Amino acid sequence: MKRRLGSLLAISLVLAACGSTSTSNDPDPFLGPQAISGTNIDTWRRQIIYLSLPDRFFNGNTGNDTLGQPYCLDRNSPYKFHGGDLSGLRQKISYIKGLGAGTLWTTPVYAQVPEVNPGTSTASCGYHGYWPNFKNPSDLAVEPKLGTGSELSGLITDLHNNGMRYMMDMVANHAGYGASVAKTNPGWFHSNCTGDDINCPLAGLPDFRQEDSTVATYLTNLSKNWTSTYGIDAIRMDTAKHVPMNYWQYNWIPGVLNARPNTFLLAEAFVTGSASQIKPYYDAGFDSAFNFPLRSALVSSIAKAGSMDTLASSVQDYVGTLGMNRALLTVNLLDNHDVPRFLNEPGYGVAEDEIRRRYHMALGALMTLPGIPQLYYGNEIAMYGGGDPDNRRDMPSWAWTSTGRSGTYSGFLPNPGLTFNLVQKLSSVRTNNPGLWKGSYAEMWRPNGGTNVFAFYRGYSDSTTGSRLIVAFNNNVTSASVTLNIGANTGISSADRSYLANRVFDDQAGQGALATVTSSNGSVTVSLPGKSFAIYRAR
Repeated sequence: MKRRLGSLLAISLVLAACGSTSTSNDPDPFLGPQAISGTNIDTWRRQIIYLSLPDRFFNGNTGNDTLGQPYCLDRNSPYKFHGGDLSGLRQKISYIKGLGAGTLWTTPVYAQVPEVNPGTSTASCGYHGYWPNFKNPSDLAVEPKLGTGSELSGLITDLHNNGMRYMMDMVANHAGYGASVAKTNPGWFHSNCTGDDINCPLAGLPDFRQEDSTVATYLTNLSKNWTSTYGIDAIRMDTAKHVPMNYWQYNWIPGVLNARPNTFLLAEAFVTGSASQIKPYYDAGFDSAFNFPLRSALVSSIAKAGSMDTLASSVQDYVGTLGMNRALLTVNLLDNHDVPRFLNEPGYGVAEDEIRRRYHMALGALMTLPGIPQLYYGNEIAMYGGGDPDNRRDMPSWAWTSTGRSGTYSGFLPNPGLTFNLVQKLSSVRTNNPGLWKGSYAEMWRPNGGTNVFAFYRGYSDSTTGSRLIVAFNNNVTSASVTLNIGANTGISSADRSYLANRVFDDQAGQGALATVTSSNGSVTVSLPGKSFAIYRAR
């Protein structure tokens, strides 16, 4: 058995410099001049984001089901609208808030283009929101099947009245197939593909020429108008890697922030290699980016029962590459509408009890690693789903009650209420422990060829409060014990090492580990059942 005690030099230096007593809401040179500022940083670090496709969530108003473009309502087609809407989201805010989420992110609510490929087996409509029917001059038309501008304003008001925030998904890379603006202004779009992500149309969609100042101004003003008109709190920018970086840095980001300062800006850059691929978006002025490299590691280590070294190395990479302050704003995810659901990642032939154990471990990691957790609708009720569009199934009617969630249903793990309850618990643990949402990070154990355990420290303290936690994951089939040497870990501040040297820790996860463990002379032994995790908080 080999131990890893935070001895990796690069990350130790980063973490030692940050320390468990650093205050995350102070201005930070690594955040950049365009970033959110002041107490708003801590507000966003504390968030849990809930992603919903409004059309697939809840139908709150059947009267709008057939409005807008014809031939686009077909509940039996995975490529067309099913009836969910903004009214439905408004009616389920208490459900989302009850999970512990503080931000609702919806896919785009723009009015969509007409039916694509009519009369064929692949006839499709923009139920997902990413085929906007942009016009010139621009407008703020909401997709009629989702509702009205008034209902969008009402949704945002309802969220604010519940102490929550709204994140709008926006598109600046492309328009929908055959969109009005592509007909009136064909010169605004790339006509030749030069073999790269920026100049080549994505899936054949009309690709804007942001290098043209007229186009750049049009797109920036469009986002500014949506943001200021509706009082949007945050923007998730779709397909950010398909747009020139200088457009983001010198046009769109300063433009949007001028219209509504402190808007939280999140870039979707679908890259899975390393954090060095997402760092440029922070440097350009985005506040955050999706941590697809971490998601890839979670799939490899947990969903596919691989080595926890992969996960440990991914965390080391993004914390070390981005710096702790940026890492705390990075959005972590298990799945979304563009990848297979995490429950499908183990593959065929894996027993459902085993899938549940792996999935619950992954949820534990999502809620305890540095960064902002993002839940995808259905995560909380253990919904299966393959690639697009199978990962965009309708939210079932039984999901809204605890009685309904106690049943067994096709397409879900049995008794989805077990997962729902765990998500609620983990959300509460994270929200109520500053160590998990703004604390330092120090690796305490990785397999290194030995037992397949990953453990780390998260800590924050100031003059009035403290939150110091040891989180451990056992990816072995059978139980495992590891002894963690707190006193020798230079990634933990000297003050915290002294505080933790002889201390009682209480488990917050309730996944079968001992309810309490006690450190002695700077060491603590943690014993975990197979495929489980513990979150030990120091008293």
